Formats: sequence, C-alpha cells, structure tokens
Amino acid sequence: MLNEALAPDIQALIAKKSWSAVRDAVANWPAPEIADLLLALPKTERAVVFRVLPRAISSEVFSYLTTEQQNQLLKELTDEETRQLLAGLSPDDRTALLEELPGRASQKLLNLLSPEDLAEARKMLGYPEDSVGRLMTPDYVAVRRQWTISQALAHIRARGRGSETINVVYVVDEGWRLVDALELRRFIFAEPDETVEAIMDGRFVSVRASDDREEAVRVMQRYDLDVLPVVDSDGVLVGIVTADDVLDVAQEEATEDFHRAAAVAPLKANYKELSIFTIYRKRIGWLLALVFMNIFSGAAIAAFEETIAAVVALVFFLPLLIDSSGNAGSQSATLMVRALATGDVKLSDWGKLLGRELFVGSMLGATMALAVLPIGALRGGPEVAVVVALTMLLIVIVGSLIGLSLPFLLSKFKLDPAAASAPLITSLSDISGVLIYFSLATWLLNLPG
Repeated sequence: MLNEALAPDIQALIAKKSWSAVRDAVANWPAPEIADLLLALPKTERAVVFRVLPRAISSEVFSYLTTEQQNQLLKELTDEETRQLLAGLSPDDRTALLEELPGRASQKLLNLLSPEDLAEARKMLGYPEDSVGRLMTPDYVAVRRQWTISQALAHIRARGRGSETINVVYVVDEGWRLVDALELRRFIFAEPDETVEAIMDGRFVSVRASDDREEAVRVMQRYDLDVLPVVDSDGVLVGIVTADDVLDVAQEEATEDFHRAAAVAPLKANYKELSIFTIYRKRIGWLLALVFMNIFSGAAIAAFEETIAAVVALVFFLPLLIDSSGNAGSQSATLMVRALATGDVKLSDWGKLLGRELFVGSMLGATMALAVLPIGALRGGPEVAVVVALTMLLIVIVGSLIGLSLPFLLSKFKLDPAAASAPLITSLSDISGVLIYFSLATWLLNLPG
C-alpha cells in the first residue's frame, strides 16, 4: 500500500476526533487505499470517516467496497447522505449495488434517486441478470457522420466531462444506430474542416445488451479493447462497457469456477464476512450429493464379495487404482473447463479432442501401469500384478475420457461446465474403476463373480 506508513498517523487523528484533519490527510489518497483504511476501522468510526470524505471522491471509494460492506455503511447514513452518494455513483456501479442488495433495501434506494437517475436505473435493472445490460454505463460520447471534425471536438468537450471515458468516440445515425467507433486521436489529428465520415472505416465490434456478460469479457480480450459499445436488437447504441467492469466480471467468474470445481456453491460475498450458516449451506449440498453417488461405489464392491474373498490381495490396490482414475479425470476436466471458458475450444471440437484424449490417456495409463507392475508382483504375485497393471491402463483412459466429456455435456445443456467439479469426476471415476477392476480380476483370475 502506498500510504501504509501514514495509516498510524490517520488512526491517531481519528482517535482525537480531528475530522477535518482526517479529511485533509486522505484527500489525495487513491480511492482503493481510502477503502482499505475504512475497512480497517470499527463500523462506527467507518461511517464517520466516510462522511467527512470530500464529496468528489466518496462515491468512488464506495464502489471499491463489497456489497455487504456497502450495505452496512448505507445503514449508518442519513437519507440525504445516501441520496448524494447514489447521485455520485456511475450508473453501472449503482446498478450493481441495487441488484445485489435485498429487495426492500433496493426499493428504499430507488425511492431516493432523482427522476432521471430512477428512470436510468429501472431501465438497466430491466435487463436479464448477468447480462451486459446490467454491466454497461449509458455515459458515453456520440457524434454524427455529417459533422465536421471541429463540430465533433466541440461536442466532445461539452459532453465528455460526464462520460466514463472518451478514449473512443461513437458515430451514430439519425436513429441512434451505431455506425462506427473511432479513437479520440483520429479526431485530434484530422483537419478541422474534414467531416467525421472522412475518417470513418466501419471497423468496430459490439455486443448486445441481452448478451451474457462473459461475452463482453471474451470480445474485449479477443480484440484487445479498453471499451466496448453495447447495442440493442436494432443496433441502437445504448451504452458502453469499460475495462474495469470487465476485469471485475473476469475475477468473479474465475472465483465462481474455482468454487464450483471444489464442489462449493459460489460465494457472493467476502469469505471473512459470511456467517457460519451461509458457509455450511454453500458446502453441504454437493457433499450430500456425493455421499449418495459414493453409495454406488460401495454397492459395486459388495457385488464382488466372492472375488474379494478369493483373493484378498486385490483390496490392497483398490485405493491406488481408483485415486489414479480420479486424478486423471480431474486433470482432463480442469483443462477442458478452462479451455471452454476462454473460448479455446467449442462444442464442435469434442470429437477431435476425444481422439486426442484417448491417445494421451493411453500413454498416461501405460506409464502408470508399468510403475505399478513391480508393486503388484511384490504384494500380490504375478497374476495380481497383471490385473493391477491392466486395470491401471483402462481406468486412466476411462477417467480421462469422463473428465473430457462431462464439461462438454454440461455445456450442451446450457449448464456451467465448471460444475464438472473434481469431486464429481472423482466419484464417477471411482464407480467405473471399481467395476473395471473387479470385473477384470474375476475374468483373468477365473474367480467366482
């Protein structure tokens, strides 16, 4: 932290209740560091310090807090203070706050907005959850193609102060349909009496307001953009998405994928601030589901009771084999989930990837089979060693194919491929591994089934 060394001095001023001195001391701090300072304070002092912040930066600081922290802070503010705070928030930050708060709290905040802000908020909240429409801001600069460069620059100066960014200027027709997106420097270097149309090239990309917000992430990454125009179904320009919004989305989506990969329902708030019951509720669902899935593994083992009784040494290798299958499946699933998320592979690639995974799984399985062959001979004898080695080959192949296929199957049914979590893959691999192992042992060793 840039101002870490100054924090103790600020704490001392707060202890003395020298609020004007606190205001002056933090006035030039970056907003993220002021947010860190607020979070380090007790809740009562946090609200007081927030009140003394210069109005020009208080809204920006507020946007760096989590939803839970924002909600707690709003409870300490008066209606007038809240009204001023909401008016200072950018439309996209305001929408994010309203959609995350409980319904009653959101309605209270809507009642505090000005008529213009209220209309804007209701319009943005009308878009589907997790859509680009909820993420965008309507604060941008647009010009007409028939204007001269001089006219366009005058318009940019007049309207640009209220825009989130003016790095890119948009060209729209009389129906406000987007026809181009031009970097500001093109206007700066053009001749004043040239028309906007003269510097247009029609090379731009956009997303629809109804698209999933992950689409905005993919498009901005693919085309290396800092800002992306958002249009409706008729091509009318309705807003823009900026890089800071996309970074937040990318982080949230990556976090959700990590949670799902560990069989945890995504957490919507800071882990430290979640209640014990909330953490329990987020984790227990998958754990119970996996318990019932693992019943099938036990049933499979029970079905081969006579085989196990005939050659007890087979049990020694069971954990090794099913863990190897689960590990191979988890590796494959992790690679596919990430590749699908980044757009590196598509559903149509499944057939091609299946053949490659079959080859890779065979190589992995053969290598691991050679590794366990001497262990099997040492602990169970030559015949058991052959069963263990062949089983290792087969279950690594099967586990790899399950890990590859499940994310594609979930994507096919419009489900999040991250739900193909490691525990789920492991459970499926366990069941198939037990069946393969004891079926192979029964057949090769000529044992009763």
